Amino acid sequence: MSQLSTRHLLGIKDITTEDIQLIFETAQNFKEVLNRPIKKVPSLRDITIANIFFENSTRTRLSFELAEKRLSADVINFSSASSSVKKGETLIDTVNNILSMKVDMVVMRHSSPGSPHFLSKNIKANIINAGDGTHEHPTQALLDAFSIREKLGDVAGKKVAIIGDILHSRVALSNIFCLQKLGAEVMVCGPITLLPKHIASLGVKVEYDVQKALEWCDVANVLRIQLERQQIKYFPSLREYSLYFGVNKKMLDRLDKEIVIMHPGPINRGVELNSDVADSEHSIILNQVENGVAIRMAVLYLLAGVK
Repeated sequence: MSQLSTRHLLGIKDITTEDIQLIFETAQNFKEVLNRPIKKVPSLRDITIANIFFENSTRTRLSFELAEKRLSADVINFSSASSSVKKGETLIDTVNNILSMKVDMVVMRHSSPGSPHFLSKNIKANIINAGDGTHEHPTQALLDAFSIREKLGDVAGKKVAIIGDILHSRVALSNIFCLQKLGAEVMVCGPITLLPKHIASLGVKVEYDVQKALEWCDVANVLRIQLERQQIKYFPSLREYSLYFGVNKKMLDRLDKEIVIMHPGPINRGVELNSDVADSEHSIILNQVENGVAIRMAVLYLLAGVK
């Protein structure tokens, strides 16, 4: 199979395990391209891609933009950081603008869950979800799983602990779906106030003690505290959070094994992760960033072939 089973990448829930493996194989080839002196290929020379970000984003937007330019696509950037943008008329207006520009693909981030799904039903272009509210962030999950595979040889049979603010995280949900499809065991760990009520129904283990989670896992994916999405206080202070749920070097030194540390970024240093962990030999955080461009190149390239 050399084609994805879907026209859009709306969420990990909507794609097959075969799709994921195909994206990984394609990303591996693009990773070799990225390490050449000339890092560009003409694969998407006739394709126009619009990046529409209704929410602030630096890393994801830059990663997509770089992936698009490496594939020689024409790129249009819309950015609307205003939090007053809601799903109604503005999104339809944006859609009509895109249509009039003859855009082939749309990469979209929006604060309302389901926005990319809504868009996919109303325009002909291929849609890639770059994060919709607290719902999904599929390319982040793909690059995380790809990074685990690269580091440990395989994802199947590995134990992955996702630690931190699970409640407000779209990365957590996409990661759970992706890791389970690839045969990994998943645990979530964090303060009880930051774990969704019915999270165990997704088939994950639930733990409230970070040290125990670290003892259990092969890989710890540590998530940022999403203060910008929290309308109320879920814990007394950042200092207290760091004390009980932050990962530091002493905790890793207590383990009788080596584990891999990941973080989708940006890191709140000294809160969920200390610098001596983030910059240690355990960490593959910078590999994740590099793999992000290759994975996004693979997704764009494969979707461009599905009309």
